[in-house]
Amino acid sequence: MSGHSKWATTKHKKAVIDAKRGKLFAKLIKNIEVAARMGGADPDGNPTLYDAIQKAKKSSVPNKNIDSAVKRGAGLEAGGADYETIMYEGYGPNGVAVLIECLTDNRNRAASDVRVAMTRNGGSMADPGSVSYLFNRKGVVIVPKGELAEDDVLGAVLDAGAEEVNDLGESFEVLSEATDLVAVRSALQDAGIDYDSAEANFVPTMQIELDEEGAKKIFKLIDALEDSDDVQNVFANFDVSDEVMEKASA
Repeated sequence: MSGHSKWATTKHKKAVIDAKRGKLFAKLIKNIEVAARMGGADPDGNPTLYDAIQKAKKSSVPNKNIDSAVKRGAGLEAGGADYETIMYEGYGPNGVAVLIECLTDNRNRAASDVRVAMTRNGGSMADPGSVSYLFNRKGVVIVPKGELAEDDVLGAVLDAGAEEVNDLGESFEVLSEATDLVAVRSALQDAGIDYDSAEANFVPTMQIELDEEGAKKIFKLIDALEDSDDVQNVFANFDVSDEVMEKASA
């Protein structure tokens, strides 16, 4: 999993400081709104909302924007949109499987955006189910390294249901069953270990190793997809070495 995770984590960090910040904020706010609508406005009783708020705070989204999103989602303030989650499936260059998760209030616009991004960047749409079987829904917690060793993290989360801890360079990725996500996140908190994000994501069961040329193509495709306001997450089953990632990201 390390290739895609490491790239996504690095990209998220960059988005916090560069021109894509506005887009990133909008997606994090939308996450909060939907979580509040699904499970209510109290983060203590709504783990999905708790994690959405934590991720927004880590990404420097202002508190007043977060509070407004919670209120809109819970119906305590006017202006909330009726978002629905739609998954699209497809293949990118080199046969990389791509899952595209949209949160949208306009199904036609989302479908059109995704199709255009795919066809212009060497990808193709696939029928529902033809790609998703290559992924499992997993709990994913990203822990910044700092002074931590892998054993510190492993020791904290093992009894909470964590399956593995991966080294992503500047951070660790803790994988668990999606149903154990809250337990794993709580175990880290109990151990006094800080984390950047905790969410249920789609993790590939097998990966396609890419060279620099292939990596550049898939990065370009994912960037084009994520440029749509309706696209919330893109999951893909590629792996790239650190060396290739450095060259392809330059």
